[in-house]
Amino acid sequence: MGGERLETTYIRTKEILMEFKISRQTLYNWVKLGNISEPDKDWRGWRMWTEQHVKEIEETIRNKKSEQISLPIMEQKLQIKNRRYLGSKYKLLEFICKVVKENCINVSSIADIFGGTGVVADRFNKEGKDIIVNDILHSNYLAYLTWFGNQKINITKIENLIKFFNESEATEKNYVSNNFGGTYFTDYNARKIGYIREEIEKRSDELNVREKAILITSLIYAMDKVANTVGHYDAYRRKLDSLKEIKLLMPEFNDMLNSGNKIYKEDANELVRKINADLFYIDTPYNSRQYGDAYHLPENIVEWEKPELVGVAKKMMDRSHIKSDYCTMKATSAFADLISNIEGKYILVSYNNMAQKGVGRSNAKISSEEIVEILETRGTVKIFETNFQAYTTGKTNIEDHKEILYLCEISR
Repeated sequence: MGGERLETTYIRTKEILMEFKISRQTLYNWVKLGNISEPDKDWRGWRMWTEQHVKEIEETIRNKKSEQISLPIMEQKLQIKNRRYLGSKYKLLEFICKVVKENCINVSSIADIFGGTGVVADRFNKEGKDIIVNDILHSNYLAYLTWFGNQKINITKIENLIKFFNESEATEKNYVSNNFGGTYFTDYNARKIGYIREEIEKRSDELNVREKAILITSLIYAMDKVANTVGHYDAYRRKLDSLKEIKLLMPEFNDMLNSGNKIYKEDANELVRKINADLFYIDTPYNSRQYGDAYHLPENIVEWEKPELVGVAKKMMDRSHIKSDYCTMKATSAFADLISNIEGKYILVSYNNMAQKGVGRSNAKISSEEIVEILETRGTVKIFETNFQAYTTGKTNIEDHKEILYLCEISR
């Protein structure tokens, strides 16, 4: 008994992308991860998708949605490490702490004067150290108030406001949706961000400084989760496929550890002239990637002055207050001035050996030799290194990349 052979119908990649509103990179990543089976290719090398692939994509999307709602929103807690940030040292914490533990004596206070995300300060804070943490970006400063501050807060009030913000609908256009909707965020998320930020501002009189910082920090971290970017805001991706709705989370607090902490938003070179600590941890930008440019959008939302914006990337016209000399040709002299004014027992400097390995803005503004020479003006220097994956724009393959720690025991 003969049977009729059915011809397989193939679907083009473009049709798959349009149907599921996903990017080409997302689709290929799911294949690479094994969520979707590898499609055959035709004589031109074009992928030939079938109905089976469609079913696998639908299942993958269902699973990802399930993962996102696995916990009620108020049961999830926001951690300081959840930030998407260039140069975050989260994966290097064990290396940093091991060097300090094995080579530094009687360290009870640590100054992290280019704090970034704050993950290094957070680790030492959880070890019971008194911390001084500083950064020129306002968004980072508010995160420090959130996790390291010691001002009393009304947790119930904050929880209720976060719940209210998450359940609210934002129907009217606003500063954020007019400037960032359809590019950095969906129109829905952009309207919601603008609405929430305005509501926080309206409630300033009923919030203390830290409570307001917590709400804004929750908003900034939530923005990161839905931003149509590659981890910073220098530019947005051409295809808008970050479609998840924005949700704020309640931060997880460890206030019992925060009594001796000090928080600053100052130029590090000026700050070291008026503080002292047993150990100074230093992680300057080193290359020409100004963090004020990479994070102009969160800074704009935090400051909420609704300034005039310029360029395709919609950056604030005036960003001079968040520019760093360490991203310019002044870096070496700025570093020498910084080191010469430190009062403490130890200086620990983070560095990586990008030197001239990268492209353009990734290249270091200070060499390893210059760092050692400057540190040796203050005492004996030891060098530690570990392998680490470099950040690049995706166009450069960096081999033999290492993260380096220079430890100076101050004697002069």
